[in-house]
Amino acid sequence: MSGTLTLVATPIGNLSDMSQRAIDTLGSVTVVCCEDTRRTGLLLQHLGLSGKKYIVINEHTEHDACERVVALLLDNTDVALVSDAGTPGISDPG
Repeated sequence: MSGTLTLVATPIGNLSDMSQRAIDTLGSVTVVCCEDTRRTGLLLQHLGLSGKKYIVINEHTEHDACERVVALLLDNTDVALVSDAGTPGISDPG
């Protein structure tokens, strides 16, 4: 058995534009992969979600962070991947 990696779209403008499904997903995981913990932290705080572990994934941490995520998934840990705004890897204006 392995964990699930879920791509979660985040609001480009108003933080209240999150879908309930995205909120539920972020609420159910213990690990959130993000570009910037400050922006993601503000979003999760706005949603009333706390106690998450962050893994920063950017051009400087990509290799090590990906190895950590794979290890978590193989250990049956569910992980969410968010970008600063938009949908990771699809519609990501950053």
